[in-house]
Amino acid sequence: MTGEHDAVRELLGAWALDALLPGEEERVLGHLAGCALCAGEAESLREVAGVLGAAPLSAPASPSAGGVLAAALRRRPAAGSGTAAHAAPYAAVTAGLDALLREVDARGVWRTPVRYGWDVQGMVAHLLAADEPLRLAVGGEAPVSSSWREDWEARTASVVAYESGFAPAETWGRWREQVRGLLESAPGRDAGAAARAVTLLGMPLPLAEHFVVRAFECWIHTDDIGQAVGLPVPPPPDAHLRTLTELGLRLLTAAFAGNPAPVRLTVAGHAPTVLGASEGAVRADVAMDPVGFCLLIGDRVTPGRVSWTASGDEAVAADVLRQAQTLAWL
Repeated sequence: MTGEHDAVRELLGAWALDALLPGEEERVLGHLAGCALCAGEAESLREVAGVLGAAPLSAPASPSAGGVLAAALRRRPAAGSGTAAHAAPYAAVTAGLDALLREVDARGVWRTPVRYGWDVQGMVAHLLAADEPLRLAVGGEAPVSSSWREDWEARTASVVAYESGFAPAETWGRWREQVRGLLESAPGRDAGAAARAVTLLGMPLPLAEHFVVRAFECWIHTDDIGQAVGLPVPPPPDAHLRTLTELGLRLLTAAFAGNPAPVRLTVAGHAPTVLGASEGAVRADVAMDPVGFCLLIGDRVTPGRVSWTASGDEAVAADVLRQAQTLAWL
């Protein structure tokens, strides 16, 4: 293959998302006209982008390292017309991860260590396993286990080990097919069908909120992969970030319901939330931004590495934030 061929191939993911820099589209289309291999791949990418709800993206103002990918991730596509509102964050973050994996594939960096001893392929296999309970649930097969954490960890280990015997592209393809199945399912397209409550990963929630849980984890692991391979991953769009934050606040409220030292937490853009016994006097007020909050409950930052302010008993505030960090299931 020529250098031009390889260079254009690296642009195909951005082309599928309409996120090329000025002047690059002519270069890509000129190459596609004479290269059947790239033309076939380009068509496949456009089909996948459509399945995952892709919409045209605007190019960044100026090129930079990873600039095209960063623009595509920052302007993650809105869900397609058939996707329910509750599944829109999941559709968007999975499209973002798909764009990132195209860069990983183009650069040949699948074996980069990411987290928990897994490389990029292992992390995608983990997401394949993590989404499986929801796939079973939307099909009416959601077993309730009293030892869900042990079962989930064992299943994750099994899937990661199994997928390690295949080429990364095959693992990627299976993850993508599962994503498509979830988005095309009745609960992925209809709020009424997603109102049914099921217990997954120890959380009794409507299926609609489990889609949000899956979006949260996919974003966190997309960021894990991006950091590992040196490609920055922006946070979700504001509307989706708000949805993820609201879910986190609800889960924290339930987890801290009996806390005898209540703390009032205000995440920017959201109403104050009291974490702890409602009858107790609030011991401290804590304020933080939504990205920092999500990274904290996703166990990606510690209270000492995220920006927050407090008034009242700062020791109590810090203790609550430390406990919030430990609640992560990721």
